[in-house]
Amino acid sequence: MNQIKLTLLLLTMVLFASSCKREQKKNKENKFDIKTYLDAGNVNEVGPTNEQLDLLRAVVPQQQYQLSPFIGDRDYWESIAATESGKSYVEDAFLDLKIQPEVPITDAIYRLANKQGNREIYKPRYYRTMTRLEHFMLAECIENQGRFLPQIEVYLKAILDMKSWLHPNHDNESNDVLEGKSIAIDLGSRRFGSDLALAEVLLQDKLSAEIRQKIKTTLQKRIINAYIQSTSGEIKTHLNWYRGTSNWNSVCTSGAVFVSISISQNYNERLKAIGTAINSMKNYLSGFGDDGYCSEGAGYWGYGFGHYLYLAEIIYDFTNGVINLFEFDNPKKLMNVANFPYRYQIAEGVFSPFADGVTKISYDGGFAKRMVARKYGAGFPLVNKNLKTSDTYPAFYQLIEWGYMNAEMDGSESVQVENKLPNHTYFDQFGMILSRGTQEVPLSIAIKAGHNSENHNHMDVGTYTIVLGKDMMTGDIGAPSYTAGAFSDTNPARSSWGHPVPRINNMLQSKGRKFEGKITATEFTESYDKVVMDLKAAYEISSLNHLVRTMENDKSGKGVISITDEFLLSEPGNFGVAIMTLSDYEIVDTNTVIIKKGNHRLKVEIFSGDGTLKIIDERVPVERLREGGPAYRIGVDFIHPITEGSLTVKFTPVL
Repeated sequence: MNQIKLTLLLLTMVLFASSCKREQKKNKENKFDIKTYLDAGNVNEVGPTNEQLDLLRAVVPQQQYQLSPFIGDRDYWESIAATESGKSYVEDAFLDLKIQPEVPITDAIYRLANKQGNREIYKPRYYRTMTRLEHFMLAECIENQGRFLPQIEVYLKAILDMKSWLHPNHDNESNDVLEGKSIAIDLGSRRFGSDLALAEVLLQDKLSAEIRQKIKTTLQKRIINAYIQSTSGEIKTHLNWYRGTSNWNSVCTSGAVFVSISISQNYNERLKAIGTAINSMKNYLSGFGDDGYCSEGAGYWGYGFGHYLYLAEIIYDFTNGVINLFEFDNPKKLMNVANFPYRYQIAEGVFSPFADGVTKISYDGGFAKRMVARKYGAGFPLVNKNLKTSDTYPAFYQLIEWGYMNAEMDGSESVQVENKLPNHTYFDQFGMILSRGTQEVPLSIAIKAGHNSENHNHMDVGTYTIVLGKDMMTGDIGAPSYTAGAFSDTNPARSSWGHPVPRINNMLQSKGRKFEGKITATEFTESYDKVVMDLKAAYEISSLNHLVRTMENDKSGKGVISITDEFLLSEPGNFGVAIMTLSDYEIVDTNTVIIKKGNHRLKVEIFSGDGTLKIIDERVPVERLREGGPAYRIGVDFIHPITEGSLTVKFTPVL
């Protein structure tokens, strides 16, 4: 493309963007009232009522949705070809051409993975298949030379021939979905379905008529019918994620809606898909606190809320800005949710691995990070617009990014980013506090009360994580890797045995919403933070009359953090706590441990004036942890039964 043609093309895009902007401004004056819509629903159902459908008919277009211009729009795709990210997609697709295609998941692999609960048997094949197919599809749109079409058809046929698109461990024990006895949508099937739908809407008659028809027929059955009929109660499914508050809801919903509004030729089906999604997203968003807290952790925020933002974008785009899920019925809460990861950092780029969270997150290649910067001005620096594609950056996200890159209607480049984390952050609804050190090498802590029925729950009321600089030294060890037994309540990394919380009469915390902690007092100053929490209700122990945990962070000098547990039993019993770590350590004596990581050393001192203590360390008997490993539990217990007392663990940097 010569320079004059490129200039004219860019001018056309700017004029188009201005026209879209005027149209969206006009539509915002007729904004769809989500609160009114929700009030017209049935609180016991996710499927839309007739009244809700009538409200949607007034704003949802009659035509099917087109996420991105199809391959025949050469002006658009030639503009993408000129970008670095467009070039990267073609380069990656060319490399993938050299790889022998593989059947994503055979029946034998499916049954074995289902039986063993082992994701590693199938997940690599799943991700490789999706990533390569998406590379081929977008690269073909960019090039339009037919070079990638043969491989695209090979992959499409392989996916269409699969009897089930579920992740095998999401089928039931009888493999009913594989055997054709039932139907369900999960995290895997929504992406298989989405990629098939994307092939149809982007490539159209570049594909054979036979494949196009099979795509439409299969998507109608496995995604569109499954979504609409299961959420309305017409058919039963063992996967009821649409009623839940976890990432499953937003991820599966976004895929089901994209397929439905892009592929279904029935206007009422498209209405029902959007209507169901809005009702279902009420459930999903209820899993966040009004303060924005995400109990699933920062990693699942990127996955779950990233797909929520994707869903919001396609519905906003489809309805010309009339239905705005970016605000939903509570703009303030959505703003808080958008800012959660920034506020959740213990230190820059370091997060607590509470529940099934992780200490480092990728933001799904930057999509969620960029979208919250655009839509909410959230505190994240924007990465370069010309993103290089990666395995964690799906084609759907890339297409949206290219749309913003060409239109630039969002004003994202002017987003102001906070440069310094505050001294503390308090998520008061869920009882989660981050107390950040102010030293040259900051000593910081995240500590939570919470309850034992949170998403991806661990029995972990009172858990904490201590970070020196940017090194996680001690505290919560995070989640077991997702293999067989990973989600068992007795898994040592999931039960309170594997957390730095009290163990009383050899009993651990119980599971359920009523087993919770309450923050009863706080104090925050420039040089000192204090948190007091009542942990008694987390334990189902009749003899336990009192259990209070106090965290103090003295930020003066090199810093000192102390954790004190005060307890009262109605009769003598055993009491102890745990110091958990993924780092090297040395037990100096019965009251002192040195934890080592990199160049950092943290001295741990244990005090009690109420009895003699003993230290027993043992390796956490979990083969694989998401944070690596091995992990160790350094148990600190009173030697003799005791009725009343206190135990303090003090952490001081050795500099």
